[in-house]
Amino acid sequence: MENQIDRPAVQHLLQPAALAAYLAQHVPGDAAAPLGAYRVRGGHSNETFFVWRGTDHWVLRRPPLGDYLPTAHDVAREWRVISALAPTPVPVPQPIHYCADTAVIGAPFYLMAQIDGSVIRTVPAWATTPADCHAIGLALVDALADLHAVDWRAVGLSDFGKPEGYLERQVRRWATQLEGARNRDIPDLDAVTHWLATHIPVSPPATIVHGDYRLDNVMYATGLPVRLVGMLDWEMSTLGDPLADLGYLLAFWREADDPPPALPSQQEWRLTEAPGFPTRAELADQYAARTGRAIAPPALAFYHALALWKMAILLEGSYKRHLAGVTDDPFFAELQSGVPGLAALALAVTRGA
Repeated sequence: MENQIDRPAVQHLLQPAALAAYLAQHVPGDAAAPLGAYRVRGGHSNETFFVWRGTDHWVLRRPPLGDYLPTAHDVAREWRVISALAPTPVPVPQPIHYCADTAVIGAPFYLMAQIDGSVIRTVPAWATTPADCHAIGLALVDALADLHAVDWRAVGLSDFGKPEGYLERQVRRWATQLEGARNRDIPDLDAVTHWLATHIPVSPPATIVHGDYRLDNVMYATGLPVRLVGMLDWEMSTLGDPLADLGYLLAFWREADDPPPALPSQQEWRLTEAPGFPTRAELADQYAARTGRAIAPPALAFYHALALWKMAILLEGSYKRHLAGVTDDPFFAELQSGVPGLAALALAVTRGA
């Protein structure tokens, strides 16, 4: 693995000398071994690094540079939920260490163990039949069902969120965040805001909610049988309506006859257009079979639109940071047209409800 420790972005984001000194004091292992680091580019939220020291190999997560929306990029939240879920059947990385002291690298951060697996962004070589691709989709839903089956009180997350009134708070909070992210008029986004506020369904009993559950936020073992080995990116997790996770998954799940993605660079999202992958309806049916939570089509449209709307607002905040010049991620330039495209898609979902 290429060592990027001397690259300017890694120096700025990790402060390697200070990080090495801190880890020598707080994390067991070969403290005298040199520190190596590699910046992972692929996500557009928290910064992620592979970090190693001697025989120890970790993943480090920290917030990005610049101002960002409240509740976004919360690494402390990620740390707490993976620590709570580590003893359960839910596949999460082993938590190693959390540092709240922003004086070390300029932001809070945590370390977790690396997972032996991969994020699927193209049809993997080992998925040689449509049945294998179908199994990839069902495994994703089955793992979500396992998460929603966890007793959040028993794992110490009773104060992790407010389980009652989740949907109402989501609509209200994200509408407020839209005002903070706003750079320009996006009429479709405002129309969806109004529709969501007037079509809130009755929620089932609360569960742990991942908040960003999709195919490229999990890892699979390499080879058959299909096995999901890691759920990643927990910064949006809370307690609330489990069907919000299902709606989010469906919002990022494409079918062969869908129009092109709103974000042109995200071609990996087209993966599930390949033969064999379940349809969105099949995913919803699998979830209902595993959990007993059937969902009527009008309510499913609410959860689907809610997910697209939240993503559009989050990315509009990222676009605002891009315009301010505080991010070096070239993806954010796409958001000039990408966010309105997501808003139009969300509006179309509401009109099909």
